[in-house]
Amino acid sequence: MLEVVKNIFKIEELRNRIIFTLAMLVVFRLGAHIPVPGIDSSALSEFFKANSKGLLGNIDMFSGGAFRNMTIFALGIIPYISASIIMQLLTAVFPYFERLSKEGDAGRKKITQYTRYGTILLSVIQGFGIAATLESAGLSGNRLVLAGIDSWAFKLSTVITLTAGTAFVMWMGEQMSERGVGNGVSLIIFAGIVVGLPTASIQSIALFQTGELTIFILLMIAVIALVVIGAVIFVETANRKIPIQYARRQQGNRVFGGQFTHLPLKINSANVIPPIFASSILMFPATITSFTNVEWIQRVGNSLVPGRFFYNVLFVMMIFFFCFFYTAIQYNPVKIAEEIKRGGGFIPGIRPGNKTAVYLNNVLQRLTFGGAIYLSAVCVLPSVLITYFNVPFYFGGTALLIVVGVAIDTNAQIESFLLNQNYDGFIKKSKKRKKRF
Repeated sequence: MLEVVKNIFKIEELRNRIIFTLAMLVVFRLGAHIPVPGIDSSALSEFFKANSKGLLGNIDMFSGGAFRNMTIFALGIIPYISASIIMQLLTAVFPYFERLSKEGDAGRKKITQYTRYGTILLSVIQGFGIAATLESAGLSGNRLVLAGIDSWAFKLSTVITLTAGTAFVMWMGEQMSERGVGNGVSLIIFAGIVVGLPTASIQSIALFQTGELTIFILLMIAVIALVVIGAVIFVETANRKIPIQYARRQQGNRVFGGQFTHLPLKINSANVIPPIFASSILMFPATITSFTNVEWIQRVGNSLVPGRFFYNVLFVMMIFFFCFFYTAIQYNPVKIAEEIKRGGGFIPGIRPGNKTAVYLNNVLQRLTFGGAIYLSAVCVLPSVLITYFNVPFYFGGTALLIVVGVAIDTNAQIESFLLNQNYDGFIKKSKKRKKRF
Protein backbone atom coordinates (compact mmCIF):
# COMPACT_ATOMS: atom_id res chain seq x y z
CA MET A 1 0.00 0.00 0.00
CA LEU A 2 2.82 2.41 0.92
CA GLU A 3 4.54 1.55 -2.35
CA VAL A 4 1.39 2.48 -4.28
CA VAL A 5 1.20 5.85 -2.48
CA LYS A 6 4.86 6.50 -3.29
CA ASN A 7 4.23 5.70 -6.96
CA ILE A 8 1.26 8.08 -7.02
CA PHE A 9 3.39 11.03 -5.91
CA LYS A 10 6.23 10.09 -8.28
CA ILE A 11 4.01 10.91 -11.28
CA GLU A 12 3.99 14.69 -11.63
CA GLU A 13 0.67 15.01 -13.49
CA LEU A 14 -1.16 12.68 -11.09
CA ARG A 15 0.38 14.40 -8.07
CA ASN A 16 -0.73 17.84 -9.32
CA ARG A 17 -4.25 16.57 -10.01
CA ILE A 18 -4.62 15.07 -6.53
CA ILE A 19 -3.28 18.23 -4.85
CA PHE A 20 -5.66 20.39 -6.91
CA THR A 21 -8.62 18.16 -6.01
CA LEU A 22 -7.78 18.26 -2.29
CA ALA A 23 -7.35 22.06 -2.43
CA MET A 24 -10.80 22.47 -4.00
CA LEU A 25 -12.34 20.23 -1.34
CA VAL A 26 -10.70 22.34 1.38
CA VAL A 27 -12.22 25.48 -0.19
CA PHE A 28 -15.60 23.74 -0.24
CA ARG A 29 -15.34 22.89 3.45
CA LEU A 30 -14.28 26.45 4.31
CA GLY A 31 -17.29 27.85 2.46
CA ALA A 32 -19.53 25.49 4.44
CA HIS A 33 -18.71 27.55 7.57
CA ILE A 34 -19.49 31.06 6.24
CA PRO A 35 -23.06 31.88 7.39
CA VAL A 36 -25.77 33.67 5.45
CA PRO A 37 -26.31 37.21 6.84
CA GLY A 38 -29.24 37.84 9.16
CA ILE A 39 -29.60 34.36 10.71
CA ASP A 40 -29.91 33.73 14.45
CA SER A 41 -27.45 30.83 14.81
CA SER A 42 -28.66 29.67 18.25
CA ALA A 43 -32.34 29.56 17.20
CA LEU A 44 -31.36 27.80 13.96
CA SER A 45 -29.41 25.17 15.92
CA GLU A 46 -32.44 24.44 18.13
CA PHE A 47 -34.70 24.27 15.09
CA PHE A 48 -32.51 21.66 13.38
CA LYS A 49 -32.18 19.59 16.54
CA ALA A 50 -35.97 19.21 16.53
CA ASN A 51 -36.19 18.63 12.75
CA SER A 52 -32.96 16.78 11.99
CA LYS A 53 -34.73 13.76 10.52
CA GLY A 54 -36.70 13.69 7.32
CA LEU A 55 -36.31 16.11 4.43
CA LEU A 56 -34.08 18.65 6.21
CA GLY A 57 -31.67 15.94 7.31
CA ASN A 58 -31.58 14.55 3.77
CA ILE A 59 -30.75 17.95 2.26
CA ASP A 60 -28.18 18.65 4.98
CA MET A 61 -26.46 15.35 4.25
CA PHE A 62 -25.81 16.33 0.62
CA SER A 63 -24.52 19.77 1.62
CA GLY A 64 -22.09 18.42 4.21
CA GLY A 65 -23.69 20.29 7.13
CA ALA A 66 -23.82 23.60 5.25
CA PHE A 67 -27.64 23.56 5.20
CA ARG A 68 -27.86 22.95 8.95
CA ASN A 69 -25.68 26.01 9.59
CA MET A 70 -27.30 27.96 6.72
CA THR A 71 -24.00 28.93 5.11
CA ILE A 72 -23.30 30.25 1.62
CA PHE A 73 -23.05 26.65 0.33
CA ALA A 74 -26.37 25.59 1.92
CA LEU A 75 -27.90 24.60 -1.43
CA GLY A 76 -24.74 22.76 -2.38
CA ILE A 77 -24.81 21.03 -5.73
CA ILE A 78 -28.53 20.06 -5.59
CA PRO A 79 -29.72 22.74 -8.10
CA TYR A 80 -27.05 21.60 -10.57
CA ILE A 81 -28.21 17.99 -10.24
CA SER A 82 -31.83 19.06 -10.77
CA ALA A 83 -30.86 21.09 -13.86
CA SER A 84 -28.98 18.08 -15.24
CA ILE A 85 -32.08 15.94 -14.74
CA ILE A 86 -34.20 18.42 -16.67
CA MET A 87 -31.67 18.55 -19.53
CA GLN A 88 -31.58 14.73 -19.69
CA LEU A 89 -35.36 14.64 -19.99
CA LEU A 90 -35.40 17.43 -22.59
CA THR A 91 -32.76 15.59 -24.63
CA ALA A 92 -34.96 12.51 -24.73
CA VAL A 93 -38.18 14.43 -25.55
CA PHE A 94 -37.29 17.39 -27.79
CA PRO A 95 -35.50 16.89 -31.17
CA TYR A 96 -33.53 20.16 -30.80
CA PHE A 97 -31.72 18.99 -27.67
CA GLU A 98 -31.30 15.50 -29.16
CA ARG A 99 -29.52 17.06 -32.16
CA LEU A 100 -27.30 19.06 -29.82
CA SER A 101 -26.27 15.89 -27.98
CA LYS A 102 -25.14 14.37 -31.30
CA GLU A 103 -23.11 17.38 -32.49
CA GLY A 104 -19.96 16.43 -30.58
CA ASP A 105 -18.08 18.90 -28.40
CA ALA A 106 -19.96 21.95 -29.71
CA GLY A 107 -23.34 20.41 -28.85
CA ARG A 108 -22.16 19.25 -25.42
CA LYS A 109 -20.86 22.74 -24.64
CA LYS A 110 -24.24 24.19 -25.57
CA ILE A 111 -26.06 21.68 -23.33
CA THR A 112 -23.62 22.46 -20.50
CA GLN A 113 -24.39 26.17 -20.95
CA TYR A 114 -28.14 25.53 -20.74
CA THR A 115 -27.54 23.39 -17.63
CA ARG A 116 -25.70 26.28 -15.98
CA TYR A 117 -28.56 28.68 -16.74
CA GLY A 118 -31.03 26.17 -15.32
CA THR A 119 -28.87 25.81 -12.18
CA ILE A 120 -28.98 29.56 -11.56
CA LEU A 121 -32.75 29.68 -12.11
CA LEU A 122 -33.39 26.78 -9.74
CA SER A 123 -31.02 28.30 -7.17
CA VAL A 124 -33.04 31.54 -7.22
CA ILE A 125 -36.32 29.63 -6.76
CA GLN A 126 -35.01 27.38 -3.99
CA GLY A 127 -33.18 30.28 -2.33
CA PHE A 128 -36.40 32.31 -2.18
CA GLY A 129 -38.24 29.30 -0.75
CA ILE A 130 -35.58 28.85 1.95
CA ALA A 131 -35.69 32.57 2.83
CA ALA A 132 -39.49 32.45 3.17
CA THR A 133 -39.27 29.29 5.29
CA LEU A 134 -36.65 30.82 7.60
CA GLU A 135 -38.89 33.83 8.21
CA SER A 136 -41.93 31.73 9.07
CA ALA A 137 -40.19 28.86 10.94
CA GLY A 138 -39.16 28.77 14.59
CA LEU A 139 -39.70 27.01 17.90
CA SER A 140 -41.62 28.45 20.86
CA GLY A 141 -41.94 31.79 19.11
CA ASN A 142 -38.17 32.13 18.53
CA ARG A 143 -37.49 33.74 15.18
CA LEU A 144 -34.72 32.30 13.00
CA VAL A 145 -34.13 35.72 11.43
CA LEU A 146 -32.58 38.48 13.51
CA ALA A 147 -34.98 41.20 14.65
CA GLY A 148 -34.99 44.51 12.85
CA ILE A 149 -34.15 43.14 9.40
CA ASP A 150 -36.51 44.10 6.60
CA SER A 151 -38.33 41.09 5.12
CA TRP A 152 -37.59 41.76 1.45
CA ALA A 153 -34.02 42.84 2.18
CA PHE A 154 -33.45 39.50 3.93
CA LYS A 155 -35.05 37.54 1.08
CA LEU A 156 -32.98 39.36 -1.55
CA SER A 157 -29.68 38.96 0.30
CA THR A 158 -30.39 35.27 0.99
CA VAL A 159 -31.27 34.53 -2.64
CA ILE A 160 -28.15 36.32 -3.93
CA THR A 161 -25.88 34.63 -1.37
CA LEU A 162 -27.20 31.10 -1.91
CA THR A 163 -27.24 31.47 -5.71
CA ALA A 164 -23.66 32.77 -5.75
CA GLY A 165 -22.60 29.90 -3.47
CA THR A 166 -24.21 27.30 -5.75
CA ALA A 167 -22.62 28.88 -8.84
CA PHE A 168 -19.21 28.75 -7.15
CA VAL A 169 -19.68 25.10 -6.11
CA MET A 170 -20.74 24.25 -9.69
CA TRP A 171 -17.60 25.97 -11.02
CA MET A 172 -15.43 24.06 -8.54
CA GLY A 173 -16.98 20.77 -9.64
CA GLU A 174 -16.26 21.49 -13.30
CA GLN A 175 -12.67 22.52 -12.51
CA MET A 176 -12.11 19.37 -10.47
CA SER A 177 -13.39 17.20 -13.33
CA GLU A 178 -11.10 18.97 -15.80
CA ARG A 179 -7.94 19.48 -13.75
CA GLY A 180 -8.32 17.03 -10.89
CA VAL A 181 -8.99 13.34 -10.28
CA GLY A 182 -12.46 11.82 -10.62
CA ASN A 183 -15.78 13.51 -11.23
CA GLY A 184 -15.85 16.90 -9.50
CA VAL A 185 -19.59 17.04 -8.75
CA SER A 186 -19.55 13.50 -7.32
CA LEU A 187 -16.49 14.28 -5.20
CA ILE A 188 -18.20 17.35 -3.72
CA ILE A 189 -21.20 15.24 -2.73
CA PHE A 190 -18.79 12.55 -1.48
CA ALA A 191 -16.98 15.08 0.74
CA GLY A 192 -20.27 16.40 2.11
CA ILE A 193 -21.40 12.90 3.09
CA VAL A 194 -18.09 11.64 4.53
CA VAL A 195 -17.61 14.73 6.70
CA GLY A 196 -20.72 13.76 8.65
CA LEU A 197 -19.44 10.30 9.63
CA PRO A 198 -17.51 11.41 12.77
CA THR A 199 -20.58 13.28 14.07
CA ALA A 200 -22.79 10.25 13.40
CA SER A 201 -20.36 7.99 15.27
CA ILE A 202 -20.27 10.36 18.26
CA GLN A 203 -24.08 10.50 18.32
CA SER A 204 -24.28 6.70 18.29
CA ILE A 205 -21.83 6.43 21.20
CA ALA A 206 -23.79 9.07 23.14
CA LEU A 207 -27.07 7.18 22.60
CA PHE A 208 -25.38 3.96 23.74
CA GLN A 209 -24.11 5.65 26.91
CA THR A 210 -27.58 6.98 27.73
CA GLY A 211 -29.13 3.56 27.11
CA GLU A 212 -31.22 4.51 24.06
CA LEU A 213 -29.15 2.12 21.93
CA THR A 214 -28.30 -1.34 23.29
CA ILE A 215 -25.14 -3.26 22.51
CA PHE A 216 -27.23 -5.76 20.52
CA ILE A 217 -28.62 -2.99 18.30
CA LEU A 218 -25.13 -1.53 17.79
CA LEU A 219 -23.71 -4.91 16.78
CA MET A 220 -26.66 -5.51 14.47
CA ILE A 221 -26.14 -2.10 12.83
CA ALA A 222 -22.42 -2.88 12.39
CA VAL A 223 -23.18 -6.25 10.77
CA ILE A 224 -25.81 -4.71 8.50
CA ALA A 225 -23.36 -1.96 7.52
CA LEU A 226 -20.63 -4.46 6.58
CA VAL A 227 -23.04 -6.69 4.63
CA VAL A 228 -24.62 -3.77 2.76
CA ILE A 229 -21.24 -2.20 1.88
CA GLY A 230 -19.97 -5.57 0.61
CA ALA A 231 -23.15 -6.11 -1.42
CA VAL A 232 -22.93 -2.61 -2.95
CA ILE A 233 -19.28 -3.10 -3.95
CA PHE A 234 -20.11 -6.53 -5.44
CA VAL A 235 -23.07 -5.30 -7.48
CA GLU A 236 -21.37 -2.08 -8.63
CA THR A 237 -18.38 -4.04 -10.00
CA ALA A 238 -20.37 -7.01 -11.37
CA ASN A 239 -21.41 -7.36 -15.01
CA ARG A 240 -22.98 -9.84 -17.40
CA LYS A 241 -20.56 -10.91 -20.13
CA ILE A 242 -22.22 -11.51 -23.50
CA PRO A 243 -19.92 -13.76 -25.62
CA ILE A 244 -19.12 -12.44 -29.11
CA GLN A 245 -17.26 -14.41 -31.76
CA TYR A 246 -15.76 -12.87 -34.90
CA ALA A 247 -15.62 -14.90 -38.10
CA ARG A 248 -12.33 -15.33 -39.90
CA ARG A 249 -11.75 -13.44 -43.12
CA GLN A 250 -8.77 -13.55 -45.46
CA GLN A 251 -7.18 -10.57 -47.23
CA GLY A 252 -4.32 -11.66 -49.42
CA ASN A 253 -1.98 -13.83 -47.41
CA ARG A 254 -3.29 -12.60 -44.06
CA VAL A 255 -6.15 -13.97 -42.02
CA PHE A 256 -8.13 -11.57 -39.83
CA GLY A 257 -10.74 -12.24 -37.18
CA GLY A 258 -11.48 -15.50 -35.50
CA GLN A 259 -11.36 -13.80 -32.10
CA PHE A 260 -13.57 -14.64 -29.16
CA THR A 261 -14.43 -11.71 -26.89
CA HIS A 262 -17.34 -10.51 -24.77
CA LEU A 263 -19.62 -7.51 -24.32
CA PRO A 264 -19.81 -6.51 -20.61
CA LEU A 265 -23.19 -5.24 -19.38
CA LYS A 266 -23.34 -3.93 -15.82
CA ILE A 267 -26.08 -5.13 -13.51
CA ASN A 268 -26.56 -1.53 -12.38
CA SER A 269 -25.78 0.30 -15.60
CA ALA A 270 -27.56 3.47 -14.43
CA ASN A 271 -25.21 3.66 -11.41
CA VAL A 272 -26.32 6.21 -8.78
CA ILE A 273 -28.24 8.41 -11.24
CA PRO A 274 -31.80 7.06 -10.54
CA PRO A 275 -31.84 7.67 -6.75
CA ILE A 276 -30.24 11.10 -7.18
CA PHE A 277 -32.79 12.06 -9.83
CA ALA A 278 -35.68 10.66 -7.77
CA SER A 279 -34.67 12.36 -4.50
CA SER A 280 -34.04 15.67 -6.29
CA ILE A 281 -37.50 15.63 -7.87
CA LEU A 282 -39.17 14.76 -4.56
CA MET A 283 -37.49 17.79 -2.95
CA PHE A 284 -39.53 20.13 -5.16
CA PRO A 285 -42.83 19.74 -3.23
CA ALA A 286 -41.09 20.91 -0.03
CA THR A 287 -39.91 24.01 -1.87
CA ILE A 288 -43.37 24.67 -3.31
CA THR A 289 -45.14 24.30 0.07
CA SER A 290 -42.96 27.08 1.50
CA PHE A 291 -44.65 29.55 -0.88
CA THR A 292 -48.18 28.92 0.35
CA ASN A 293 -50.20 28.20 3.48
CA VAL A 294 -53.02 26.32 1.72
CA GLU A 295 -53.97 23.39 3.92
CA TRP A 296 -54.20 20.64 1.29
CA ILE A 297 -50.88 21.67 -0.25
CA GLN A 298 -49.28 21.54 3.19
CA ARG A 299 -50.70 18.02 3.71
CA VAL A 300 -49.26 16.85 0.39
CA GLY A 301 -45.88 18.34 1.30
CA ASN A 302 -45.89 16.67 4.71
CA SER A 303 -46.69 13.28 3.16
CA LEU A 304 -43.60 13.62 0.92
CA VAL A 305 -41.17 13.79 3.83
CA PRO A 306 -38.42 11.12 3.63
CA GLY A 307 -39.34 8.10 5.72
CA ARG A 308 -43.10 8.38 5.19
CA PHE A 309 -44.83 5.48 3.44
CA PHE A 310 -46.13 7.56 0.51
CA TYR A 311 -42.65 9.06 -0.01
CA ASN A 312 -41.03 5.61 -0.09
CA VAL A 313 -43.58 4.32 -2.61
CA LEU A 314 -43.02 7.27 -4.96
CA PHE A 315 -39.27 7.03 -4.41
CA VAL A 316 -39.17 3.36 -5.47
CA MET A 317 -41.42 4.01 -8.49
CA MET A 318 -39.16 6.86 -9.66
CA ILE A 319 -36.05 4.72 -9.17
CA PHE A 320 -37.55 2.04 -11.44
CA PHE A 321 -38.54 4.66 -14.02
CA PHE A 322 -35.13 6.34 -14.13
CA CYS A 323 -33.30 2.99 -14.18
CA PHE A 324 -35.07 1.96 -17.39
CA PHE A 325 -34.99 5.52 -18.78
CA TYR A 326 -31.26 6.05 -18.23
CA THR A 327 -30.37 2.55 -19.46
CA ALA A 328 -32.36 3.20 -22.65
CA ILE A 329 -30.36 6.40 -23.19
CA GLN A 330 -27.01 4.69 -22.58
CA TYR A 331 -27.58 1.47 -24.54
CA ASN A 332 -29.24 1.13 -27.92
CA PRO A 333 -29.56 -2.63 -28.68
CA VAL A 334 -30.23 -2.01 -32.39
CA LYS A 335 -27.10 0.12 -32.76
CA ILE A 336 -24.97 -2.35 -30.78
CA ALA A 337 -26.24 -5.24 -32.93
CA GLU A 338 -25.43 -3.31 -36.13
CA GLU A 339 -21.90 -2.55 -34.92
CA ILE A 340 -21.31 -6.21 -34.04
CA LYS A 341 -22.61 -7.31 -37.44
CA ARG A 342 -20.55 -4.67 -39.25
CA GLY A 343 -17.41 -5.94 -37.54
CA GLY A 344 -18.10 -9.49 -38.64
CA GLY A 345 -19.12 -10.68 -35.17
CA PHE A 346 -22.05 -12.62 -33.81
CA ILE A 347 -23.34 -13.99 -30.52
CA PRO A 348 -23.08 -17.82 -30.55
CA GLY A 349 -26.51 -19.31 -31.10
CA ILE A 350 -28.08 -15.94 -32.06
CA ARG A 351 -28.49 -14.78 -35.66
CA PRO A 352 -26.87 -11.39 -36.46
CA GLY A 353 -29.06 -8.33 -36.97
CA ASN A 354 -32.57 -8.08 -35.56
CA LYS A 355 -32.37 -11.32 -33.53
CA THR A 356 -29.23 -10.04 -31.80
CA ALA A 357 -30.93 -6.70 -31.00
CA VAL A 358 -33.94 -8.51 -29.47
CA TYR A 359 -31.64 -10.76 -27.42
CA LEU A 360 -29.60 -7.79 -26.11
CA ASN A 361 -32.78 -5.87 -25.29
CA ASN A 362 -34.14 -8.82 -23.26
CA VAL A 363 -30.87 -9.14 -21.36
CA LEU A 364 -30.80 -5.40 -20.63
CA GLN A 365 -34.42 -5.46 -19.43
CA ARG A 366 -33.70 -8.28 -16.97
CA LEU A 367 -30.49 -6.69 -15.72
CA THR A 368 -32.17 -3.30 -15.32
CA PHE A 369 -35.05 -4.84 -13.37
CA GLY A 370 -32.61 -6.53 -11.00
CA GLY A 371 -30.59 -3.32 -10.67
CA ALA A 372 -33.75 -1.34 -9.86
CA ILE A 373 -34.67 -3.80 -7.09
CA TYR A 374 -31.15 -3.53 -5.69
CA LEU A 375 -31.20 0.30 -5.75
CA SER A 376 -34.66 0.44 -4.16
CA ALA A 377 -33.62 -1.89 -1.33
CA VAL A 378 -30.47 0.12 -0.56
CA CYS A 379 -32.30 3.47 -0.76
CA VAL A 380 -35.19 2.44 1.52
CA LEU A 381 -32.75 1.01 4.08
CA PRO A 382 -32.21 4.35 5.96
CA SER A 383 -35.95 4.68 6.62
CA VAL A 384 -36.05 1.17 8.11
CA LEU A 385 -33.00 1.76 10.32
CA ILE A 386 -34.27 5.14 11.58
CA THR A 387 -37.85 3.96 12.17
CA TYR A 388 -37.23 0.56 13.77
CA PHE A 389 -33.70 0.82 15.22
CA ASN A 390 -33.58 4.54 16.11
CA VAL A 391 -30.31 5.02 14.21
CA PRO A 392 -29.34 8.71 14.60
CA PHE A 393 -27.89 9.03 11.09
CA TYR A 394 -28.61 8.11 7.49
CA PHE A 395 -26.86 4.85 6.57
CA GLY A 396 -27.44 3.44 3.14
CA GLY A 397 -29.52 5.00 0.42
CA THR A 398 -28.11 7.47 -2.05
CA ALA A 399 -25.31 8.44 0.34
CA LEU A 400 -23.83 4.94 0.49
CA LEU A 401 -24.15 4.45 -3.27
CA ILE A 402 -22.38 7.76 -3.93
CA VAL A 403 -19.58 7.06 -1.46
CA VAL A 404 -18.87 3.57 -2.84
CA GLY A 405 -19.33 4.61 -6.49
CA VAL A 406 -17.08 7.67 -6.21
CA ALA A 407 -14.42 5.65 -4.37
CA ILE A 408 -14.45 2.96 -7.08
CA ASP A 409 -14.34 5.46 -9.98
CA THR A 410 -11.59 7.58 -8.41
CA ASN A 411 -9.54 4.48 -7.62
CA ALA A 412 -9.94 3.25 -11.22
CA GLN A 413 -8.76 6.60 -12.61
CA ILE A 414 -5.70 6.64 -10.34
CA GLU A 415 -4.89 3.06 -11.34
CA SER A 416 -5.12 3.99 -15.03
CA PHE A 417 -2.54 6.75 -14.45
CA LEU A 418 -0.24 4.27 -12.71
CA LEU A 419 -0.62 1.65 -15.45
CA ASN A 420 0.07 4.19 -18.20
CA GLN A 421 3.28 5.31 -16.51
CA ASN A 422 4.52 1.80 -15.72
CA TYR A 423 3.33 -0.04 -18.82
CA ASP A 424 6.86 -0.46 -20.26
CA GLY A 425 8.08 -1.69 -16.90
CA PHE A 426 5.41 -4.42 -16.81
CA ILE A 427 6.40 -5.53 -20.31
CA LYS A 428 10.08 -5.75 -19.37
CA LYS A 429 9.30 -7.77 -16.25
CA SER A 430 7.21 -10.24 -18.22
CA LYS A 431 9.97 -10.66 -20.82
CA LYS A 432 12.56 -11.31 -18.10
CA ARG A 433 10.32 -13.92 -16.50
CA LYS A 434 9.83 -15.67 -19.87
CA LYS A 435 13.61 -15.75 -20.42
CA ARG A 436 14.13 -17.31 -16.95
CA PHE A 437 11.59 -20.05 -17.67
